[in-house]
Amino acid sequence: MIYEKIASICPSDAAACAYAKRRWDSIAKPLCGMGLLERQIEKLAGVDPALALDRKCVAVLCADNGVVAEGVTQTGSEVTAIVAANIARGQATVANMARVVGADVFVYDVGMLSECESVPARKIARGTENFRHTPAMSRAQAEQTIETGMDIARELKECGYGIIASGEMGIGNTTTASAVAAVLLGVAPHLVTGRGAGLSSEGVAHKARIIEEALALHAPSAADPVGVLAAVGGYDIAALCGLFLGGAYYGVPVVIDGLISSVAALLAVRLCPAAADYMLASHLSAEPAARMVLEELGLAAPLTCGMALGEGTGAVALFPLLDMALAVYRNMPTFGDIAVEEYKPL
Repeated sequence: MIYEKIASICPSDAAACAYAKRRWDSIAKPLCGMGLLERQIEKLAGVDPALALDRKCVAVLCADNGVVAEGVTQTGSEVTAIVAANIARGQATVANMARVVGADVFVYDVGMLSECESVPARKIARGTENFRHTPAMSRAQAEQTIETGMDIARELKECGYGIIASGEMGIGNTTTASAVAAVLLGVAPHLVTGRGAGLSSEGVAHKARIIEEALALHAPSAADPVGVLAAVGGYDIAALCGLFLGGAYYGVPVVIDGLISSVAALLAVRLCPAAADYMLASHLSAEPAARMVLEELGLAAPLTCGMALGEGTGAVALFPLLDMALAVYRNMPTFGDIAVEEYKPL
């Protein structure tokens, strides 16, 4: 079922993108004076020419990872449910940021070990297996979780949201994301493995070795994105992959957050290149793989803050910039309006 939907995803409206570019170039300001924000408004116009961004939300997808048993994190998996509950109560970082920008927060359990009454459960398993010894999940589980993410995108679109920020929470998910990135990018694990939530240099080296051992054991192929996800991924990454594919299928733009969601976005694009038309980059994460993954996606991030928090915080931070860029796009006079000769490309 998901493959039929994925195959039917079409590129965004190139004519609407081109119109938006002409509008930017006609505005009484230096050409490309708003930089990447101009390109992002053009991209959004290709998804929805009306640029209806008034209603915004962030979807935070939470899951646990069996590889935590290998000592790749500072904290245990119990922290995932604690933070997820804090998000649901409006107390976590992303919840505070979202209130400032007028975005609604939705948090989902797509694979947590623990149950949490305040977090809707959409999971098919309580965390992944330890991929050092066995595949993280079955192929069927990966596909089912991708479909869950697509369903979440549909539900949010049906609720009237014009743009979705992608978020995640899951202790150990920089390990899973780094493992998936190593395969998709075709690079050695140590080049894409970072500190996550504060590992020492020795901890990072250990984390990279665990990933290297897992890749040697499972030998996932970059030509099979779902197989890579099943071998060394996480349920949060799978659901995020589905969120990006669902955004493309149902016609709602999705903002990439940091490393974990960018890896999920890359999986989505490997499954359906047209899905890239419906994604926006937000910030350049502090993780070493972040720049490589965004470059592979052909995207540049407007924000370079050194953030390494997750939850969708970087994606939410993009929202006010988009609002300001859209205000310029809609309200500024043109060169013709003020009787000044237009700038010409040199």
